Amino acid sequence: MAIADRKSSSSSDGGKLWGFLKRPFRQSAANTATFSSSSSSQIAHHHTTSHVDGPHPHSSSSVSSVARSLLPTRRRLKLDPSNKLYFPCEPGKQVRSAIRIKNTSKSHVAFKFQTTAPKSCFMRPPGAILSPGESIIATVFKFVELPENNEKLVDQKSKVKFKIMSLKVKGPMEYVPELFDEQKEQVAIEQILRVVFLDPERPSPALEKLKRQLDEADAALEARKKPPEDAGPKIIGEGLVIDEWKERRERYLARQQVEGVDSV
Repeated sequence: MAIADRKSSSSSDGGKLWGFLKRPFRQSAANTATFSSSSSSQIAHHHTTSHVDGPHPHSSSSVSSVARSLLPTRRRLKLDPSNKLYFPCEPGKQVRSAIRIKNTSKSHVAFKFQTTAPKSCFMRPPGAILSPGESIIATVFKFVELPENNEKLVDQKSKVKFKIMSLKVKGPMEYVPELFDEQKEQVAIEQILRVVFLDPERPSPALEKLKRQLDEADAALEARKKPPEDAGPKIIGEGLVIDEWKERRERYLARQQVEGVDSV
């Protein structure tokens, strides 16, 4: 009997102990379920409010700035040739190249040249302002250095490069290089041109086109040097101007004098 009583008491004590141990687990599980449900409701509420309120202005501005940076730059100028500068290969001499620059935008545009070899190259003009639709042929001068070990410059790729930049301006104004420093954020790189040497003794379409552009550039330069024609009244002698009214008056007075003598 004592043994049975001990077993029953031990089993009842074990049941009480097991029930006691199960209670906190159930409570913690319930608490965990409550936290997860409340957190999920808070997340859902957060998404709902963010969807209703719309994006934050700072985030939209940052996204728009990133989108603008990814967009390709719109060209303001049309270049001919488009990405190269052709020079006749004459080592030890100063040679010329030419490029036509046309403003294809609807506003006035300033352009500017830059080169990686400013000591051996210069441009004429180095920059200008073009009205909508206006074009100009710029001339580029370069000194061709003597090759080393009798190498052919025609077959080599020159390291000299030229860069053409553009800037939209409000209207016709005098060109000054400081425009590009004052408005750096609005400056666009139109094209980077690499140098290509042509054999002057070997006819080619590129060489013929270069000669035509150089002739056109020289003719435009000579036309700018000529003084403008004077469209004013023609002067005979020094300070003598033909006055028909004065002549008519003199003839009228002379005729009156003659008629007065005849009547007497």
